[in-house]
Order: sequence, then structure tokens, then C-alpha cells
Amino acid sequence: MRAVRFAAALLGLAFALAEPASAQVNPPGTTPRPRQVWAAQKVPESPYVAPNRLIWRISEILAAHKGQQSWVQPVTLTRDFDGQYVSMAPGEKTKSQFYADDRAFWFVYSGQMRVNIETQAPFTATKGFLVNVAPRLTYSIENTGKEPVVFFRVTPAGQMPSYPITETPPDTVPGWKYVKTAINDVGGYDALNTPYLDFNKDMVAANAKGRPFLYDGHTSANMIRGMGVPTPPPTDWGHLHENMVELWCIIEGKIDVLVSGEQLVTGEVGDIIQAPNERWHRATSHEGGMATRLAITPRHKEGQVHYYQEDYYSKRGQ
Repeated sequence: MRAVRFAAALLGLAFALAEPASAQVNPPGTTPRPRQVWAAQKVPESPYVAPNRLIWRISEILAAHKGQQSWVQPVTLTRDFDGQYVSMAPGEKTKSQFYADDRAFWFVYSGQMRVNIETQAPFTATKGFLVNVAPRLTYSIENTGKEPVVFFRVTPAGQMPSYPITETPPDTVPGWKYVKTAINDVGGYDALNTPYLDFNKDMVAANAKGRPFLYDGHTSANMIRGMGVPTPPPTDWGHLHENMVELWCIIEGKIDVLVSGEQLVTGEVGDIIQAPNERWHRATSHEGGMATRLAITPRHKEGQVHYYQEDYYSKRGQ
């Protein structure tokens, strides 16, 4: 029996030695090194299903709602996120509400709003503000300006908002009803999350580098900021993600995006661009100026695998 075990151990060692270095898993406690793997892609590639599309241009959205002050335009709906452009007329106010386990956050494209978030001092968010409402914190929005306030809002997909007992929840949502309950915890903020950020002041005027705006176990929204570069060649595919959609909200300058199977598009401030599951995608700042995109993705705490082209690391001497 001992001889059999010894032979099996030698055989296992032989297989390990024969395995290409690029295929071996990094041993615990060592610095990770690049390795080649097989990644699965859908055939045909993951499609865009309405309301999702390669790019939603804010100019087209505004044109479609010309003459209206209050409207909601669905822009993206994924497993994780429900993204909508919203316009509120002067004086319009939302109900007080909260989401149980996920964040609501938005980018103010134009106008101004008064934001009330439980445990926080009320503040006015104007063009360029990013707002982050932590789970379980009741919030409301009021347009305190003289023109419509337009903003891109992201809420958790498939999750209905909850309401404080002092509010009257809607009773006209098909398939849903509201019942009285009790909870014993309130959400809050930490070092990686703040209620808001004034992008024009805190980033542009300060000439700051990109950084995360929102980060938790389920959601991340990173401000990727940089000077424009020449458009990479079409042979540079960028990377892909398994079972994960990536969204970009352009908040400064112009961004060039290439998604496999699509034509190169250039997004401007307010535009929303999406890369579906398993599709190669690449985003770079447009040549000629500074640009920033808010990259919105799920599952950041557990880590996000970026699958690059097989020669990506070798070209960089890694």
C-alpha cells in the first residue's frame, strides 16, 4: 500500500512539473503572477436587451422629452442595477423612502436639488454632484431650482423601496402590496463612502486623480480620470468579465469605448455606455482633454476578474 501511495505521489509531482508555469495557481503567501486561462464567452455574444443598449446619449434623451418637465427614462436594467434618467419639475418632491440592503446613487446632470438623508445634514446638489444613499437610510429629493433637475439614478434591480411609517406608500404598483413591519437597524457611512461629492469642486478644481466614489460588498462606482490619449488600435480589445455588466456614466470630457461586435463610440458628459456580460470592452479618455467616467460594477468586495488578451502580460514583460 505504501508503495502505491509513493507511486501516486510521484505521478502527481510529475504532472505538476509538466504543467506550464502560466497554468499553475499562485501558492498562498506569494505575489500573484499572470497566468493563462480559458474564459467562457457566449455564442453568439450577449445581446443588448431593451432598455439596455451600447450608448444612451443624453442629447437624444432630452430631445425625446422636449417640452416635458417631469419624466423617467429607463436606460439600463441588469441583474444588479436599474438605471434611469429622471427629470423633476421645479418644486417637485419625492416621497421619503429607502432601500433595504443596497444603495441608491445618482449623478446630477443639470439643475439643482435639495437632498435629505437620514442622519445627515440636508444639502443642495447641483450640476456635477454625485450622491450616495446608504442602505436603510431614508431619503427624499426636492427640486429647489427654477428649472427641471435632471439626474442619472441607479437603484438595486428588482428591489422595491421601503417607506418610513410616517409616509404613505404607493398602492398602484401591480403585483406588490405594502404591509406594516418593524426593523431594528439603520444604515450608515464609512471611510469608503460619503453622502455626496461635488465633482467640479472636489475633483476638477482640485486637479485630483480618479478614485472610488462608492464601494461596498455589492456595488462599486469608481471615478476613472485621466488625460486623453490617442485611440488604441482595434486589435486592442481591453478585457472582459464573466457574468457581469459594466456601465460607464461620463461625468467629464469625452470617452472612447470599443465593445466587441460594435463600432467605436465616443461618449460625452451625461451619456451612458454599457458593456454586456462576457464581451471584450475598452474605455479610454478621448484625445485632446481631461475626461472622467464613473465605472459602475457589482461584486467588488469579492474581487473582479479582468480577462485580458493572452499576450497582454507578456507584452508588458510580466
